[in-house]
Amino acid sequence: MAGAILLATGPWPAAPWIEAIRAGAPQRALQVWPDVTDPAAVSYAFVWKPPEGVFARLPNLKAVFSLGAGVDHLVFQKNLPDVPVVRVVNPDLTQRMTEWVVLQVLLHHRRQRAYDVSQREGHWRELPQPAAADVRVGVMGMGVLGRDAAEVLRRLGFRAAGWSRSPSQVAGVESFHGAAGLDAFLKRTDILVCLLPLTPETRGILSMPLFRKLARDGALGRGPIIINAGRGGLQVEADIVAAMEDGTLGGASLDVFEREPLDPASPLWRLGNSVVITPHVAATSEPRTIVPLILDQIRDFEAGKPLENLVDLTRAY
Repeated sequence: MAGAILLATGPWPAAPWIEAIRAGAPQRALQVWPDVTDPAAVSYAFVWKPPEGVFARLPNLKAVFSLGAGVDHLVFQKNLPDVPVVRVVNPDLTQRMTEWVVLQVLLHHRRQRAYDVSQREGHWRELPQPAAADVRVGVMGMGVLGRDAAEVLRRLGFRAAGWSRSPSQVAGVESFHGAAGLDAFLKRTDILVCLLPLTPETRGILSMPLFRKLARDGALGRGPIIINAGRGGLQVEADIVAAMEDGTLGGASLDVFEREPLDPASPLWRLGNSVVITPHVAATSEPRTIVPLILDQIRDFEAGKPLENLVDLTRAY
């Protein structure tokens, strides 16, 4: 049957996605990898970290839809078919990411981890607390997720700035862009939030040379903070460990890692109270909200409208 969907969810359980697709498009044929019984019928692939070979025998494929916020799991695949690749832009996903980013900024800003220690030890002590207006937060990556996080942080009173490859304007948020603007952006940043896509240019960007360019004269009264919920490949974990141990960094919140799950032997687990580790949950994809948006796109596409949120494969995002 023409117009069939192929679902390949990689490490994610397939059942919730199957349920959402069948609820939203009960008339459309669905094939679930690896049980592809009629490859020629497949018009659309819904994928997350698909194994090699998923696209090998789909002669009538019209579009590929990523089920998560990132697309590096697709754009670096060998033999990616020459069809449109669509990324997720979803209000629920954006809200979840902003919640996580704001939570991490506030945890470090309000010294909550130190107060947790005091509570466990039964110590009543007050720590120095600057106003949000005195703290400079910089967001690297001003796509949909970055712009929303920067706007919310601005409304909370932080001195928010954004850096991106090309100019991106958000009211009340200082803007930096390109290689020429990066050093000035880092120099004015006390808390760095990284929401960059993973590309050949951004791989390993969160490393010691960058950490040393962050502000060290800020109101926090300690080393700068890094927060990464972009991609694990953006960070050099050995450098994060070294920077925490020698004081180049004063803290970190990490949701993504070079290899996942994070190895129990990783020294990141043992960096102390100033480091927050979460298991890639900052913006979890929810099938009940993502699938209807993709199905709406397909219906519009089949009615002659262009697909939205297309990935530029030359830029890898």
